[in-house]
Amino acid sequence: MEHSIPLDILSSLQKLFVGYIPAAILGGFIGYLISLNNPIYQLSKRIFQIPHSIPPIALLPISLILFPDSEVASVMVIFIGTLWTMILNMAIGMGHFYRQNKSFRAAIFHTFHALKVSIWVAWFTVIAIEMLVGPKGLGLLVWDAYKAGNVSYLIQAIIYIGVIGCLLDQFLDFSTYLLVQMVSGSKKSS
Repeated sequence: MEHSIPLDILSSLQKLFVGYIPAAILGGFIGYLISLNNPIYQLSKRIFQIPHSIPPIALLPISLILFPDSEVASVMVIFIGTLWTMILNMAIGMGHFYRQNKSFRAAIFHTFHALKVSIWVAWFTVIAIEMLVGPKGLGLLVWDAYKAGNVSYLIQAIIYIGVIGCLLDQFLDFSTYLLVQMVSGSKKSS
């Protein structure tokens, strides 16, 4: 199969963001609401741990049955996998926020920690799904390079996957740093 690396990168990033962004928003909101009430938090933490313990890729066959279009099925798996991760990490983080005298720095740190863990889950899921069902993306590039015995393409694709994952992580780290600096700066000026 002929691959265009820029198109494979764009395809992978498209799946990532279409599944990740709505899950991060909804999961963050639900996690925040859960954290407001300690008995609800304690109960929900245990209940949500069950779906969170299922590797997202295991949901792909069910998603393909419900959504025969592989792109839609892929995005749904990424969304679900990210959603549970975001809910749990946000609820835990906001629980720390309330125990730390409602420090905005702690809220920023915990929110972005939840976003980072969720994007890792989403990125790993994107690559695994593409290796299984394609129809394009860096995961499929890795798998096709393996099947063709093209070690050069295989290594190149793995490097792209690693660099993109690292850049996503660094972007969230930098955003955390900027927000903490803004909060610290506004406290000093008031």
